Amino acid sequence: MKFFMGLVLGAALSCGAFSLLAQNEREMHPRIAKAIEALRDAKAYMEHAPHDFGGHKADAIRASDEAIHQLGLALKYRAHEDHH
Repeated sequence: MKFFMGLVLGAALSCGAFSLLAQNEREMHPRIAKAIEALRDAKAYMEHAPHDFGGHKADAIRASDEAIHQLGLALKYRAHEDHH
């Protein structure tokens, strides 16, 4: 039981530490953080739009997902490099 509790506590602390690192990276790179939020907002708008933007809606949503993913990886890389 103590082992399990240790695992749970370790995971919670790890998630908390990662959350702090992620927050720090967003603060250190505010343009990237703003770009991620703008892409998420545009994606949500497109997903709920009643039209297909001249046939570009699906590709734009996929491209937004990929851009969000890549920007997130860039922030994770910086977090790793900045804290080692």
